[in-house]
Amino acid sequence: MTITARRTRVLGLLAAGALVLTAAAPATAGGRGHTHDQSFELTVMGTTDLHGNAVNWDYFKNAEYDDSAHNDVGLAKISTLVNQVRADKGDANTLLIDAGDTIQGTPLDYYYAKIDPITNGTEHPMAAAMNAIGYDAAALGNHEFNYGLDVLRTFEGQLDFPLLGANAVSDRTGRPAFQPYVIERVRTSNGVPIKVGILGLTNPGIAIWDKANVDGVLSFPGLVEQAKVWVPKMRRAGADVVIVAAHSGADTSSSYGDALPFPENAATLVAEQVPGIDAILVGHAHQEIPERIVVNQQTGKEVVLSEPLKWGERLSVFDIDLTLHRGHWTVDDVSSQVLNANTVPEDPAIVSLLADDHQAVVDYVNSVIGTSTEELSAATARYEDAAALDFINYVQASSVKANLTGSDADLPVLSIAAPFNRAASIPAGDVSVRDIAGLYIYDNTLLGIRFTGAEVKAYLEKSAQYFQAVPGPGTYAADDVTNAVTATAPSGTPDYNYDVMFGLDAPLTYDIDLSQPVGSRITDLAYGGTPVADGDEFVVAINNYRQSGGGGFPGVTTAPIVDNRLVEIRQLLIDWVTAQGTIDPTLFSSTNPDWQLTYAGSPLTITP
Repeated sequence: MTITARRTRVLGLLAAGALVLTAAAPATAGGRGHTHDQSFELTVMGTTDLHGNAVNWDYFKNAEYDDSAHNDVGLAKISTLVNQVRADKGDANTLLIDAGDTIQGTPLDYYYAKIDPITNGTEHPMAAAMNAIGYDAAALGNHEFNYGLDVLRTFEGQLDFPLLGANAVSDRTGRPAFQPYVIERVRTSNGVPIKVGILGLTNPGIAIWDKANVDGVLSFPGLVEQAKVWVPKMRRAGADVVIVAAHSGADTSSSYGDALPFPENAATLVAEQVPGIDAILVGHAHQEIPERIVVNQQTGKEVVLSEPLKWGERLSVFDIDLTLHRGHWTVDDVSSQVLNANTVPEDPAIVSLLADDHQAVVDYVNSVIGTSTEELSAATARYEDAAALDFINYVQASSVKANLTGSDADLPVLSIAAPFNRAASIPAGDVSVRDIAGLYIYDNTLLGIRFTGAEVKAYLEKSAQYFQAVPGPGTYAADDVTNAVTATAPSGTPDYNYDVMFGLDAPLTYDIDLSQPVGSRITDLAYGGTPVADGDEFVVAINNYRQSGGGGFPGVTTAPIVDNRLVEIRQLLIDWVTAQGTIDPTLFSSTNPDWQLTYAGSPLTITP
C-alpha cells in the first residue's frame, strides 16, 4: 500500500473479515483544535459526484468550463479549497472524504476505461489527482460500476485510500465485497487520539442500472438496513465520531418505483432511523445542501447532512466540536457549510500532474470522424420534433433491427431517446468525436424489448408528464410548457426523463394534447399512417437505464428482451459516423413532424 504524505496507514481486521484502515495523523500542533487539552475541533471535508471532472474543462465545448450560474468544476479547484481549509484548521485536524460517482461522466473517464484503459496498466487521472490531494476515504457510487468490475477493481487498487461500500455485498460470501468502513485516528496534544469512523454506503439501484455487470456477483441491500449493522460495530470498535459517506440523496424517493424494496434516495432515513451517526456526506442527487439538520427518531440527537452539489463545484466542510470526558471524546456540536470552487484558482500542482492525460483526451475528442450536410441542434428537442434526436433513434433502431432473429425480425422497430443536452449540436461540415459525445453524454448501453401497442401508448403517456397543461391554443415559452428542472423549479422533471419515440421503417406519429390531464394526452397514435391498436407488436430500441426501471416508465422491466449486446450507444453513434462518413438528415428525418404539442387538436407554437 502506498504511504500518503499526510498520514501513515496501518492494517487491521474486522470480525467479519473485511479490512479496516486506520490512520494516525502526525503529532503536529496547530489549528484551533489544540487550543485546550480537553476540547478539539475536527474538520471533515467532502466531495461527491465528481464524474471525471479533474480540471476545469468542458470537453464538449473544448473550453474552460462555465455554466449560466458561473460554476467551475474539477479536482484542481477542489485541491485549492482543501489546501486553504488545511491551512486554516491545521492539516492534522482535518480529513477529506468523497461520496462516490468518480469514474464515469466525462470523455476523460471514457478514454481511460475504453480507449487507453486502466486495466492495461494506465493510471486513472482521477486516482492520481485524489491521491495527490490526500483523500482519506471514498464511498462507491452507482456509476463506479458502469465499465464493469475489472475497471472498478483496477481503479480501487490505484487508490492510496479505501473505497468503501458496506452495502455492496458478495453473492458468494454474503459479506461486503468492498471495505465497509475505516477508522481514522487523529492525534491530539493531550495524547488521547480521536477515532473517526467513516462508513461508506452506495445505491441499491446498481442492481437495476448495472444488472449486466453485477447480476449473480453482487447484491445491494438498503442503506438503512446496512447502516444498522455497521454503525454499532464501528462504535464497538472505538469510534468517537461516525461520519457516513452515502451515495444516496437526502430527499426520499426512487426513480425505479417499487422495482426494489429499498429507496434510491435514503440519506435522511439513515439519519432518522440509525442511532450513533454524527454527520452524513450526501451524494447522488446533484443537489447543493450546505447544512440540513435531521433528528434521530430513537435518540433525539441531531444529525447534520451536507451535499456539495456535483463535479467538484462545491466542497462540504463539517466542523465537529469534541470534548474529552474520562478518557473518551464526546461530540458536542456539528455544523456544516459548502465552499464554492469558483472563488479560487486551480491548484497548479494538480493541473501539471494531469497535463498529459488531459491533452490526450482533448486530442481524442477533437479528432474528425465524418461530416454533416447540415447542423443538427438539440436546443429545441424537448418541445418539438428535432433531427438531432431522430439521428440517435435511427442509429439505435438500425442496430437493434440488424440483430433480430426469428419472428422478432418481422416486427416493426421503434426507438426512444431523450434530449440529454440542450447545448448539443452537430455542426454542418466536419464532425468530431466531441460533437457526438456532446449529443449523447451518458454511457448507456442498448437493448431491444418487445412491446404491444397498448404498452407503447402507456409509455408515451408517462413521457408526456413532462409537460404542463395550458389554458388554450396559441404561443407559449418553453419554460411555461415543460415541467423541466430549472433554478426556480428544482423538483421538476429532468430532460433525460422525457422520451421521444421514433419509427424506423415507417414514421410513428402522435400528438401530445395539453388540454387533457396526465394519462390521457396521447392522440392520433399511428405507425405508417395506420392507427396503433392495443394488440399490435413492436420491438423498441431502449437504453439500459430506462429498461432497468430508471425514470419509472411502465412496462419496460417486464417486457421480453430480444437484443442485448452491451454496446454503448454513444460508441454506436461514433462508429456509425466513422463508417458512413456523412450524416444526412434526409435519411432519418422527414419534413413533417412525427410528433407535436397541441391543444384540442390545434398545434401549439413554442418559443425558446
